[in-house]
Amino acid sequence: MAARRPLSGARFDLEHGPYRASIASIGASLRLLQHDGRDLVVPFGLDEMRPVFRGAVLAPWPNRVTDGAYRFADVAQQLPLTEPARGHALHGLALWLDFAPVSRSVDHVVLTATVEPQTGYPHRIELEVECRLDDDGLHQSVVARNTGDSPAPFGTGPHPYLVAGSGPLDGWVLDLPAGEILTVTPERLLPIGISDVSVEESGRFDFRTPHLIGATVIDHAFTALQRDDDGIATVRLTAPDGSGVAMRFERSCDWLQVCTADNVVADYHRAGLAVEPMTCPPDAFNSGRDLIVLDPDASTTASWSIAALV
Repeated sequence: MAARRPLSGARFDLEHGPYRASIASIGASLRLLQHDGRDLVVPFGLDEMRPVFRGAVLAPWPNRVTDGAYRFADVAQQLPLTEPARGHALHGLALWLDFAPVSRSVDHVVLTATVEPQTGYPHRIELEVECRLDDDGLHQSVVARNTGDSPAPFGTGPHPYLVAGSGPLDGWVLDLPAGEILTVTPERLLPIGISDVSVEESGRFDFRTPHLIGATVIDHAFTALQRDDDGIATVRLTAPDGSGVAMRFERSCDWLQVCTADNVVADYHRAGLAVEPMTCPPDAFNSGRDLIVLDPDASTTASWSIAALV
């Protein structure tokens, strides 16, 4: 009798020096990332259905499409509402695709899957997800190619929950180099406008000077990111014992969703900090802001990395 397939799909384990990662084929999800045995992301089990989007690749849009409704090329579209409580289409269509390997080695894997034309998104997008470990941690990239015959709206990003070290999230120090925040309605998180982080809610979302997260509840998108000379933005999260984790991303991602994961599920409450570089803001299918439009045969790439702070 053949062995039962794990709920998270096929398993691709990577190793390089002190780093160890495991990628699940369902959603090309980062299931585990460790440095010297220390978790850098909140993991989930091999035979566990991935909870709360942990480590998933989000495509062909990250975050939300309000009411699941939008117009593109002057045609009205209606997506299935995958966030019923708020009435939105959440985090794209690749979440439950089974990605297949096209190349792999001890520290590297490339996985592919195709978003087929469907209700609300009549486009065919081929996705290639690369995961690689080296001395600088985990490097991930998503290449999206429009293999259909008409232009397609597109956005992408990852959904890791970062872990600084021991102790609760409230005791971690956040370094978030973002100058602007997307304000939203409290119940449905509908975009309202963009505000300076030093002004919005008396500056409580301004972490440009690193400080304790404390009891702050965050579920917002940020932009106006400070970058180094190479165009890299870096978010750092540090625990009281000095351990930490850093996420870096290139100009392909000009937006960043940060979420303290409050009251999602009791067992996961504030277990890690979701840090999600995005190519576009929430509801970009309606606003058009930073929305990528892929012409037939055109492609786009977004990339990011996660590394230990020691």
